[in-house]
Amino acid sequence: MIISKLILRNFRNYERLEVRFDPKLNVIVGDNAAGKTNIVEAIHFLSLARSFRTSETSELIKNECQFATIEAKVEEDTIHKNIVAILTPSSKKITCNKKPVRKLSELSSLINVIVFEPKDALMFSDSPLVRRNFLDINLSKKSPIYLENLMSFDKLLKERNSLLKEDKVDEVQLGIVTSQLINVEETLCKYRQAYVSEINNVLSKIIVNIKGSKEEAHLEYYPFVKVDADFRENATRAYERIRESDIKHKVTQIGIHREDMKMILNGKDISTHGSQGENRIAVIALKLSPYFLIEDKDKKPIIVLDDVMSELDKTHQDRLVEFLKKFEQVFITSTKLNVKNASVYEVKKANITRRNA
Repeated sequence: MIISKLILRNFRNYERLEVRFDPKLNVIVGDNAAGKTNIVEAIHFLSLARSFRTSETSELIKNECQFATIEAKVEEDTIHKNIVAILTPSSKKITCNKKPVRKLSELSSLINVIVFEPKDALMFSDSPLVRRNFLDINLSKKSPIYLENLMSFDKLLKERNSLLKEDKVDEVQLGIVTSQLINVEETLCKYRQAYVSEINNVLSKIIVNIKGSKEEAHLEYYPFVKVDADFRENATRAYERIRESDIKHKVTQIGIHREDMKMILNGKDISTHGSQGENRIAVIALKLSPYFLIEDKDKKPIIVLDDVMSELDKTHQDRLVEFLKKFEQVFITSTKLNVKNASVYEVKKANITRRNA
């Protein structure tokens, strides 16, 4: 899967931009605030119908404009797709070959993009929500069943919290909703546990490629109850134990929305014992790991790495670049990066030009 052409209209600082990209490594260089990240933000938007920088669609539209469009030519073996996103301050519509795309699961199958942005380097010292989002986004792309159950969970959680906020809680209804919640959570926990196991099969190998030294890394997933044959029974007991406290605090205090995971590097928790460089390399490896869990070459995701080289020394920069050359298509943004055998684009004043690598 590669993007061969990107056209932007009224997107961020671009009135109009049209650029052709190559397979393998594409490097976008330019000064800060020149518009490098805006280009890869547009690419990523097409895979999730949302930005990795803002939740406000209006911020993606150029000042004083009523709409913006993102258009991409996507090639997947012999299949050619023309994906268009039309954005207004209050709506977003996406089409593929002029046919509406209405579901996230459908969109993710049309164009899959993995992104690393600078704040991701703090993933394991940040809120557990960030780590859960990593699992939820990647599992939702991989499995329509997971996405469907996650959406059901969100609805049931809101319903349970609404019941808890009532002056007099209907405990019969609370029990029914809690039982429904547990049924959905069992599926989600099983998917999370299996996916973490899959990641652990490739994580150390990726880190070794980037660092050049033997490393052992794995994720530790902490479900809210043990994921085994007794899940429903144990979850039911856990909710019963917390029920009075939930009623008192008017919120659901346990469940998959409170779960967490840790990264263990060479036997130590990276959030407390890892350097900035180690954290950055570990998160880069984690973000790249879904790429290796997809066997079909033509379905391999497009990789976007925004300002990925910051805080990496020259040796690790060089090793990372060489590793990335093995991927189907990669976009790297940087203020300055000299790379051989890559397609290099320079951004200046909302214009982009290709130059020799």
